[in-house]
Amino acid sequence: EILRAIVDEYVSTEEPVGSKTLAARSGLGVSPATIRNEMAVLEDAGLITQPHTSAGRIPTNKGYRVFVDQLADVKPLSSAERRAIETFLDGATDLDDVISRTVRLLAQVTKQVAVVQYPSLIKAKVRHIELVLLNNSRVMVVLITDTGRVEQRMVELPFNVSDASLSDLHKKLNSKISKQTLSNIAGTLDGISDSYTGEDKSNVIVLISTLIEMAIEHPEEKVVFAGTSNLARASQDLSSSMQSILEALEEQVVLLRLLSGTDSSVRVKIGDEQSEKSFKKTSLVTVGYANIGALGILGPTRMDYAASISAVNAVANYVGRFLTESK
Repeated sequence: EILRAIVDEYVSTEEPVGSKTLAARSGLGVSPATIRNEMAVLEDAGLITQPHTSAGRIPTNKGYRVFVDQLADVKPLSSAERRAIETFLDGATDLDDVISRTVRLLAQVTKQVAVVQYPSLIKAKVRHIELVLLNNSRVMVVLITDTGRVEQRMVELPFNVSDASLSDLHKKLNSKISKQTLSNIAGTLDGISDSYTGEDKSNVIVLISTLIEMAIEHPEEKVVFAGTSNLARASQDLSSSMQSILEALEEQVVLLRLLSGTDSSVRVKIGDEQSEKSFKKTSLVTVGYANIGALGILGPTRMDYAASISAVNAVANYVGRFLTESK
């Protein structure tokens, strides 16, 4: 109870917490002397520390860890916040817009740095294929996944192709591979060219080969972030590591590592628990969305964990539902 009160007070005021302050504000119903005795126990356990002589106490990373692990009450978002999230995402026009809106929304709601991973192509399924005839022998192949990703390739065919034959192939391809995972496309398309002869067969082989390449040559997974200006509010906490944090955030591979291994459960990494050296003075709250991507926030260890967990979880639920219901 006292550890929780210290964390809440320190997050709120940014000042070390003394026994008299806790006795007056926390509603614990015990005397300052009792609180001082318990503080000594917490300090011996490495859960709080005294930053300056004759100052109050602040939580350590270990203290935050115990606090988060014991966190029973996650602050629910207000109905106004939930409506704002839904309204904000409902205006999105395509996948890029959804992700852009999500990362900005998360940064605004939490007042931290927000990180959002695009839906993974590895887990994606085919929603639709388009074959667009540009001239007699040039076709644009468009592959659309169930997560909204769009891949396209221009193909020069060895022979001229008619609208009728291209339309026939278009129907066959969609009936074969719609709702198939990208990794299964090659096996599913095996043998389609056998029903064609002559020049048509040569053209079909080229188009199918192109489609298989598009499916298996996944582009690098993409992560975006927003809200770095929020770190300025934490300059007191992060002054010595601010530059290295900003530099690390610019690296896609670093951002991907931040979100790697994320699933549908909210995870919190505090201080030294972070594998990235630049982030040792920060905390990371992450969660997966719809089993196709992940998102999270990065900020100082002195953060409102209950509110952050609630916001990250809520936004993940909304964006996951938005993407899957729009299939």
